[in-house]
Amino acid sequence: MSVAVDSIRAFIFENFLFDADESALQNDDSFLEKGIIDSTGVLELVEWLEETFGIKIEDEELIPENLDSVNLLAAFIDRKKS
Repeated sequence: MSVAVDSIRAFIFENFLFDADESALQNDDSFLEKGIIDSTGVLELVEWLEETFGIKIEDEELIPENLDSVNLLAAFIDRKKS
């Protein structure tokens, strides 16, 4: 697992899945379909991503293809940083 994946999982559990077991989230699970993150949560997530990884996320990048699972987020961060 990449550092991004570990960081993302830690953030999701600390902020959205509080008391959940690690098995409550697979890296390909959709945050939206599973009801883990709502629209307010997306804003919180974006702010954290920008601060943590030193990236700027544009409005047009706020799409499920970039932000809707641990693996999609990790790939998106890798693209933004390269």
